[in-house]
Amino acid sequence: MRTPKTLATSLLTLSAAALLALSAAGAAAATPAPAKAPASASDVTSHTVTDTGAADYWTADRMRNAVPGDVLAEKAMKRAKSVKSAPSAAAPLEGAAPSTVEPTAPTQQSTALQSPTIQTKANASESPVPHIGKVFFTLGGTNYVCSGNSVATGNKSTVTTAGHCVNEGPGAFATKFTFVPAYLNGSAPYGKWTAKALYAPTQWSASGDMTYDTGFAVMSTLNGRYLSDVVGGSGLQFNAARGLSYKSFGYPAAAPFNGESLKSCSGTATNDPYNPQFNTQGIPCNMTGGSSGGPWFIGTSASGYQNSINSYGYGSNSTTMYGPYWGSVIQQTYTSAAAS
Repeated sequence: MRTPKTLATSLLTLSAAALLALSAAGAAAATPAPAKAPASASDVTSHTVTDTGAADYWTADRMRNAVPGDVLAEKAMKRAKSVKSAPSAAAPLEGAAPSTVEPTAPTQQSTALQSPTIQTKANASESPVPHIGKVFFTLGGTNYVCSGNSVATGNKSTVTTAGHCVNEGPGAFATKFTFVPAYLNGSAPYGKWTAKALYAPTQWSASGDMTYDTGFAVMSTLNGRYLSDVVGGSGLQFNAARGLSYKSFGYPAAAPFNGESLKSCSGTATNDPYNPQFNTQGIPCNMTGGSSGGPWFIGTSASGYQNSINSYGYGSNSTTMYGPYWGSVIQQTYTSAAAS
């Protein structure tokens, strides 16, 4: 069983033998895991943010120099005492109907900013999207960057990202967590939104289980306004069918990208053949570190239901991005964040 390389593809390499092994395994099919009991509140870990001044901390220079947060996923894997050999229990519940959360509309429209084109395969350049942005945070004295998305909730203040972008997995929760929607070349056209609470599946925060690599941040108001009232919020879907077509978004920062503009990938999801116990799916994509936590939308645009996030890839030339299956455990984490 192979251990996944994360999105920091510029920092990680595979031996020739490993590359051959991955190539041979490419045709293998992963078997979905069996159903499990419904999730409960014990599946969720939360953290109240007490640090102040985060928005002022993230200057343009600090934002540009932040380390892609996917290296934290690699560290979590190294800390894990063992890799599960049994299939994960996060598969769709047999016979369960998909559950959805309807989107909210923004009160402002996107500015007509255009992102520069970077010609590399398995990705496309995108103009800024109001509800998609960059996530900045600090762990262990290091500044990190990921991607995130504003989603529909009753509190009108919730952002989705990767689990490794809110918690070390296992370990401490992030500090100075800040969301910058529609980021482009250092600009923050909708402001810098700071978190007041962070949520992760206990399976991530306690053991760094890649099956559950999703996190949620509840943001404070900014100038008396709620996040989704300003930028909108995507609808979500849980316990959906496998093998759907997706469009994912993110801000890849590792070479050949610079993290300064939004990128996207599109394709039909297939199971991870190398580590089927993670129950993840992958789409064609070569986005690198910094895109961690970027949203996956069902369909062909950012107006679809969000159904996963960018989590990890394999090797220095990875052309597949894998994301966690959003089953009942991640749904419970979302529900807890939305109710705060």
